[in-house]
Amino acid sequence: MQKILIVGSGDVARRILTQLAPHYRVYALLRDISRSNAWRLAGAIPVPGDLDNPDSLKRLGGLADIVLHLAPPPTSGETDPRTRHLLAALGKAKSLPRRLVYVSTTGVYGDCAGAVIDETQRLNPDNLRAVRRVDAENCLRAWGRRSGVDVCILRAPGIYAADRLPLERLEKGLPALVDREDVFTNHIHAEDLAAACIAALRRGACNRAYNAVDDSDLKMGEYFDKVADAFALPRPPRLAKTQLAAVVSPVQMSFMRESRRIGNRRLKQELKLSLAYPTVDVGIAEAVSRRNACSF
Repeated sequence: MQKILIVGSGDVARRILTQLAPHYRVYALLRDISRSNAWRLAGAIPVPGDLDNPDSLKRLGGLADIVLHLAPPPTSGETDPRTRHLLAALGKAKSLPRRLVYVSTTGVYGDCAGAVIDETQRLNPDNLRAVRRVDAENCLRAWGRRSGVDVCILRAPGIYAADRLPLERLEKGLPALVDREDVFTNHIHAEDLAAACIAALRRGACNRAYNAVDDSDLKMGEYFDKVADAFALPRPPRLAKTQLAAVVSPVQMSFMRESRRIGNRRLKQELKLSLAYPTVDVGIAEAVSRRNACSF
């Protein structure tokens, strides 16, 4: 039975585990050991360790045939020491993993002024979050070339699910951009991202990047309007960019400065992924259906 190590134990990792556990021996790196029982019950073998503490990662070397790296970089700086610590731990063993799949972000492309792009687009990060992701990608690619490990990169946009919709934002009445200044945004349902990770560990090409995005083609304000209408909430008010900057956080504002429309041809043709939620309309409709079912 092949052995898989999941690094980054969040929502998408849990969705991946439900599909992998029956067929693989799955290890899960956990910083919070109080969550061990839950992961064990879900089918994983917990491995205590903290990517911010290299000494805690000694057990990782030689542990797995495949690594799924979903852990984000730290929240400050221009580099990703967590990825460096992981690679150092993996590299200390005589037996290296056969493949490593890393979930990055479409933020590495920066602002494309609403242009339609694909994986050949030059990386041009506009903020430190994306700069750290580019650093992680570069480290992983270089390590893969040196070690002979197949490194595959998935670039994910805004992840949503029934429990990851902007309902709180809408209930607070936070504004969005006026249409003439609004940005094109991209999405992927958490279940489809989990499926993309599994497809990448099985079919991903060496040193290849894939945009893990759905088929939606809409602006950010349109997305908020769709969710508001579906859940009978007021649509957000619209403000010009100069006005909006005064009422939302700098982090929220940073997402409203980047506009791009990202293609997913490689995801479908090379990874052979059939999206369960091809557009946000499908995902939102399911979320409403689930809420209605729970109300009975």
